[in-house]
Amino acid sequence: MPEGLKGSRFPGYDVLAKRNTPSWNMQTRRVIDARLALAREPRFFTADEFATLEAVAARLVPQTASRPPIPVAALVDHKLLCGKTDGFRYAGLPREREAWRLGLKALDAEAQAAYSSDFRHLQANQQDALLERMQHGDLHADAWGKMPSKTFFSQRMAHDIVMAYYSHPTSWNEIGWGGPASPRGYVRMDFDERDPWEAAEVKDGDATGARRKNDDVG
Repeated sequence: MPEGLKGSRFPGYDVLAKRNTPSWNMQTRRVIDARLALAREPRFFTADEFATLEAVAARLVPQTASRPPIPVAALVDHKLLCGKTDGFRYAGLPREREAWRLGLKALDAEAQAAYSSDFRHLQANQQDALLERMQHGDLHADAWGKMPSKTFFSQRMAHDIVMAYYSHPTSWNEIGWGGPASPRGYVRMDFDERDPWEAAEVKDGDATGARRKNDDVG
């Protein structure tokens, strides 16, 4: 079954059905194919850092077992390995690689202080409690150095994890996104209009489960 989930807003929808149509150019295919073939093991992070990152991602962008998982940690790892940056840096944050290593080390230090265990080994409610404290800037272990935990959470950790999640075709199926618009472009540009190749959302109470095939105007 395509990754569009049964019972989801876009049942049966599979954005990859457009891969070999004129709506995707060669560069788009190369980028997405490389993303789908990404190795699941760490190449930038250590094994322990990677496991902590996986545990954090599981809390921030939880996934269902009814579809292939999005390799969020591997996507973040790949970004850092390649030295890709956002082109800017918030005051108080080190460069991305340094910020991530420092932040994961500090999170484990906080977990040890609060629960005598590394973050990845904690119960889900304990992990959530620490992440919530980080979000509000209530973590102050010496391991943070001069980096504010709140800034790291919002501008680095949550940012990179969410961006990684929504860079993957599985999440595109989840939200009904049509994929890259080059070279296809859009035709119907007004409010509440859909091009023929866009997914049709199933509304609450829609017993018919109206669907739109993976047609393409390319």
